[in-house]
Amino acid sequence: MPGPLHGYRIVDLTSNVSGPLATMILADQGAEVIKVEAPGIGDSTRSGANRRGGFTAGFLN
Repeated sequence: MPGPLHGYRIVDLTSNVSGPLATMILADQGAEVIKVEAPGIGDSTRSGANRRGGFTAGFLN
């Protein structure tokens, strides 16, 4: 059964924690989320301490 936001398309230009979390919740409700990241850099949440396999704990959370 499709979620209540099925058919909506969200363009996510956010980085760090709160923006991607909000768009993740929208995706969980059925929206299609297109994440746009800076070329060559990506989401800044991936950088930082405690990297494992190219990702930080905050990004994987």
